[in-house]
Amino acid sequence: MYKAELRKKYMQKRKALSRDEAFLLSGKIFDHFLDYFQPQEGQKVHLFIPIEKFNEIDTQIFIQYFLAHNIRVYVPKIVGDELINIEIFENTVFAMNTWGISEPVSSQDSGEKDFHYVITPLLYCDAKGNRVGYGKGFYDGFFQRLSPDAKKIGVNYFNPDEYVDDVWENDIPLDYLVTPTEVLSFLSGWE
Repeated sequence: MYKAELRKKYMQKRKALSRDEAFLLSGKIFDHFLDYFQPQEGQKVHLFIPIEKFNEIDTQIFIQYFLAHNIRVYVPKIVGDELINIEIFENTVFAMNTWGISEPVSSQDSGEKDFHYVITPLLYCDAKGNRVGYGKGFYDGFFQRLSPDAKKIGVNYFNPDEYVDDVWENDIPLDYLVTPTEVLSFLSGWE
C-alpha cells in the first residue's frame, strides 16, 4: 500500500480511539519499552512531544520517568526547515507552535547526535521498519545526522499488517517498533 493511503488509513484508526483507550495503550507501549530496553541513568533519549489533536502516543509518561531517573531527555523543535533537538529539564518552559505542537521556548540546539534511543512519532510502520510519518521529512533528515549507534524506535498503537510500497531512496528505516503487544526488531542478525 502507498504511503498516502497508509497515512489516511492509520490517521482514521488513531482518531477512532477514545482518550482512555489511547492512554491505556500508551501505558502498555511504555511498559514494553522499559522491559525491553531498560534505560539507565545518564543515557540520552530523544523523543517527541505528542500532538493531542492527532491522538499521538502519550510520551509524557516516558518524559516523567526519564527525568525522575536521571536519564537525559531531548525533544525536537522545528526551526526553519530543520528539526533541532533541545535538552529539557523539570523547569523547561514550553509553548505551542503554529502546528499546535508543544515545544520548548528556547531554540538553543544541543547539537547532540549520540543518543542511546530516538523514540520516533509515526502513523504506521511496516514489518521491515519502513516508517510512514506526516510526510514532511523532518525525521529522515534528522536520522541522517544521528550517530549510527542511536537506536531508532517507533511507537505505534497498531502492529504492522501491510507493507509500504513506495519506499524512497532517502527513507531511513527504524531499528525497532514498540506496540501495546510487542517489541519488533528490524536489525538483522543483531539479536
